[in-house]
Amino acid sequence: MQLRTTICMALLCLVSYAEATAAPALQPAKLTCEYLQNPLGIATAAPRFSWTLTGYGQNQWQSAYEIVVRDPGKNIVWQTGKVNSAENLHVTYAGKALEPFSRYTWQVKVYDQDGRASAWSLPQWFETASSAWAAQWIGDGSKQFEKDEEFYKEDPMPLFRKSFEAKKKIASARLYISGLGYYEAYLNGKKIGDHVLDPGLTAYRKQVLYTVYDITAQVRNGINAASIMLGNGWYNTLPLRFWGSINMRAQLTTGRPCVKALIRITYADGSTALVPTDETWQTAPGPVVRNSIFLGEHYDARLEDPQTGWKQAVKVQGPAGELTPQMQPPIRVTKIVKPISINEIKPGVFILDMGQNFAGVVRLKVKGAAGTKVSIRYGEDKYPDGSLNGMTAVAGQIKKSNGGPGAPAIAWQEDSYILKGKGLETWAPRFTFHGFRFIEVTGWPGKPTLQDIEGLRMNSDLEKNGTFTSSNKMFNQLNEVIQWTFLSNVFSVESDCPAREKLQYGGDILCVAETYMYNYHMPQFYAKTIRDFANDQRPLGGITETAPFVGIADSGPGDGSGPLGWQAAYPFLIKKMYEYYGDKRIVEENYAALARLITFLESRAVDNLSDKCLGDHESLDGKASPLVAAIFYLTQVRIIAELAEVLHKEEDKAKYTALAENIRKAIVTKYYVNGAFEKANQSAQVIGVWSDVVKGADAQKAADTLEAVFARRNWHVTTGIFGTKMLFDVFRERDQNDLAYRIADQRSFPGWGHMLENGATTLWETWAASDNTYSKNHPMFGSIGEWFYRSLLGINPAAPGFKKIIIKPQPAGDLTFAKGSYESPYGPISSDWKITNGKFNLKVGIPANTKAEIWVPLKYGKVSGGKLLREEKGYAIFGTGSGNHIFVSE
Repeated sequence: MQLRTTICMALLCLVSYAEATAAPALQPAKLTCEYLQNPLGIATAAPRFSWTLTGYGQNQWQSAYEIVVRDPGKNIVWQTGKVNSAENLHVTYAGKALEPFSRYTWQVKVYDQDGRASAWSLPQWFETASSAWAAQWIGDGSKQFEKDEEFYKEDPMPLFRKSFEAKKKIASARLYISGLGYYEAYLNGKKIGDHVLDPGLTAYRKQVLYTVYDITAQVRNGINAASIMLGNGWYNTLPLRFWGSINMRAQLTTGRPCVKALIRITYADGSTALVPTDETWQTAPGPVVRNSIFLGEHYDARLEDPQTGWKQAVKVQGPAGELTPQMQPPIRVTKIVKPISINEIKPGVFILDMGQNFAGVVRLKVKGAAGTKVSIRYGEDKYPDGSLNGMTAVAGQIKKSNGGPGAPAIAWQEDSYILKGKGLETWAPRFTFHGFRFIEVTGWPGKPTLQDIEGLRMNSDLEKNGTFTSSNKMFNQLNEVIQWTFLSNVFSVESDCPAREKLQYGGDILCVAETYMYNYHMPQFYAKTIRDFANDQRPLGGITETAPFVGIADSGPGDGSGPLGWQAAYPFLIKKMYEYYGDKRIVEENYAALARLITFLESRAVDNLSDKCLGDHESLDGKASPLVAAIFYLTQVRIIAELAEVLHKEEDKAKYTALAENIRKAIVTKYYVNGAFEKANQSAQVIGVWSDVVKGADAQKAADTLEAVFARRNWHVTTGIFGTKMLFDVFRERDQNDLAYRIADQRSFPGWGHMLENGATTLWETWAASDNTYSKNHPMFGSIGEWFYRSLLGINPAAPGFKKIIIKPQPAGDLTFAKGSYESPYGPISSDWKITNGKFNLKVGIPANTKAEIWVPLKYGKVSGGKLLREEKGYAIFGTGSGNHIFVSE
């Protein structure tokens, strides 16, 4: 009996082994279409499909794939057959023309390196949309104000309503909607979706975003009631004079609030019913009596659900821009922030500390008599006497009655709520957002408690993409502060600050784009950013300082274009989309505009130099503006030369390479002498070395001077917006991470440690704290976050989309471990190292269908753990494929 049992078990083991060896090592996972899983509304005629791969073991790769796409009737519209290719990113649809308003399903099968096929993936889907709606832009018929001061009076926002009947069994229902400036849509009394502050900001004369909602579960058989509430948003912004002069209305496309929407019902029998916005809708004034993205919202709850005053909606012109589906992550409420203290500083004046600087609004729960008005003012700080200090969050530095006719003397962030007097009332502003840590509450009936008020953090709902922790507690705290800062500054555009300006500045994007990319899944967000800049490209080809363009053109080369470092964000982002996500299409789509930009810059250069730039903004030792301008001119030409090579435009590559060399020589001649750039302060020296304009012995001289410049400051940073990012690039590339660590780890002024020691919960705009002018929620010095990933963890792309990976951790200072991961387009990459008893241990994870070089420092001893390729610059370099790998010093 025992023998029989043993034989059976042996046979079972053999069968299991045979099944295991026959089973495919790879399976497709995380299928996406245009970077999104199951997108509800895309407009591209040739969508791109991507997938990651999962499997057991090491060195797994894909040898072939098959894709099949089916239409709503399950008919095959595209079938690739077996394609012998390792590609699993951006496989472009090449089947029959896609029909609008249709759901297509798709599946993929992959073959591993031994030719073994996986099972077909579970069906995924994408829905097509269309800008050709049978709908009209409608408004309430109100006339736009003629005098600036009129914009500041009460102006109730319109409500719209329409009843419709669903007569048959419903298969599906969709809402297609764009409401400008902002909207909220309701069906049968319930809000549709969880987006806020929709749609995203664009140059409305060129592009208007719409959202598609699945409302199948909300539509009922019989009579339904649809309603829409509008706000001003950016479409009807106030004529505030920022800094006493810039009126955004002079450049932005503006108008009275309006909406275009279509409810599309598909019945089970295949027929459809349409409910478009048109003049059959009704409109009436609503409870939002004033609203501004900068000054706040004022709401009178007594005006909710008007029973009278309804009239027919009016067809309006609406903006001229192309209607396109909103593909970037929507803005949502992403966290509830509870206050940590409340103090009554004088009778009826309450100051609440939220414990954290962030962007969003507050939500009130209040009970009182009808007509009671509760007011809330917002600020990033408080004065020594405990009162609110809102001065760093004042819109456009309007503090001395310099905001234009009708504008408040000081442009506070302020909301108010008038109670309707019907029990416990809950309210939060809909059509504004603020940057704040502290709030002042007045007019409260009785005394508020910590349970009556809470913060709603709002931001574009970016998917988290990276993790980082280390033995340095200050770095860990700083990493958390960076997250709060970054999320405070993504409201469909990447802003400089969430209160004072809320604008998408190119320079701020350039310095932190890669930090954002390591921390969050950014491709659709940055694809929109790139189009924002392209939409506002100036007539002669220059790129604006902000996108959308609001009239700001500081120290630019003319034609309304921005300073050179700010213009550079456009080509820089395109290049990074290719490097980080392997996105060649975005290069193709923007190449002509890039060429126009370079032609413009070349036309404005003198002797191959440009001197038009703000320089290293917020540097403490001088901004080196002419040098920075020249280097960013060179940088942009170098980028287009690289992208010309990507697109196999050999003549262009040669032309731009030659131009870049002429610019390089001109920079050296004018700005470099015996190891020093310009005045040899930190900004000039860092940016000069970063630009790689000097060669051979001069390159080492320049690096030595850079080290001496930092030593003179006792290893404290004084660089500004660009130099701070670049110093970490320079020290990483030169294998001088000990120097970078000394700078990063300082706890006294100036530096990140100084900010944290002084209570910063988000990053400041300046190295020194400000109580009157400068923002305390500014991303630009968050560029150090890139260093956490690229130097401390050592995760770097070596081929587009991380098809090839370099893991090169650079232990420094007193760090004893660093651990983290990055979700690449091919899958998760991880790096986990520690130093124990003087020995270095490194664990890495590499996704399937990629390969990696692992650089392990030799200073801890001889290294074992894999296939040694070579030793170089104090590292043992190993070659690996996918899987988990361990490297240990002996």
